[in-house]
Amino acid sequence: MNLSFREQVERFVESEISDFHARRVANIEALKLLKVLKAKNPYLFKAKNVESASDLVKAILDARLSSGEEGMFGNFMESLAVFVAEQKCGGVKSGIEGVDIELQRDGRRYLIAVKSGRAWGNATQHKKLRENFKTAVKVIRQNKFVGEIQPTLGICYGSFKTVNKGDLLEIGGQSFWELISAEPNLYMDVVEPIGFRAKEFNEEFQKKRDHALNRMTLEFMENFCTAEGAINWPKVVSFVSKTQ
Repeated sequence: MNLSFREQVERFVESEISDFHARRVANIEALKLLKVLKAKNPYLFKAKNVESASDLVKAILDARLSSGEEGMFGNFMESLAVFVAEQKCGGVKSGIEGVDIELQRDGRRYLIAVKSGRAWGNATQHKKLRENFKTAVKVIRQNKFVGEIQPTLGICYGSFKTVNKGDLLEIGGQSFWELISAEPNLYMDVVEPIGFRAKEFNEEFQKKRDHALNRMTLEFMENFCTAEGAINWPKVVSFVSKTQ
């Protein structure tokens, strides 16, 4: 049976979102207190008058989980964009460094780097993307029949005007999804399948998170609290910052 494009998207999303949730659980099960604590700023927590071991561990745990989830979900959104472009507009997953999708539309060859949100990377990474585009265009132009080439930074979410910055086109949100699918409402259509079994998955995740919080709080109290139960801040600072 031939599936409609929307049904294909729903099946892809349901499969990939299950993998996203599985990786969330695997990530939390692998967390180690000392590794997470080592990367945090103890002075900030002291300045905020954090004196509860459970509050401190909860703060560093949730910050770590949030950061990891953003990266994992960003990868999911980027893979969805590649799938949509392939299925709807004949796009292909690119083998060019820094380029995710190659797509031919309206007489232009789009070289698209997909990013989940607009606040991606640092100045060095932005510079590297432009260098990758420049190299790709130079190589492709060796074929004199290639036509117009449009390096493009595609942002999966956000509301802003499409901007041609000369060396690249920056496009996001609804306009980006329409570019790779020719469907003006696709950015809305993917919302429901992304919620596939969300309640079930998040209940499992919450249980694992609570277990990790209990385990890490106990370890913190055993290693970084006094016999009276107070946080031993000099010991915390020494662990994080003392010269090896």
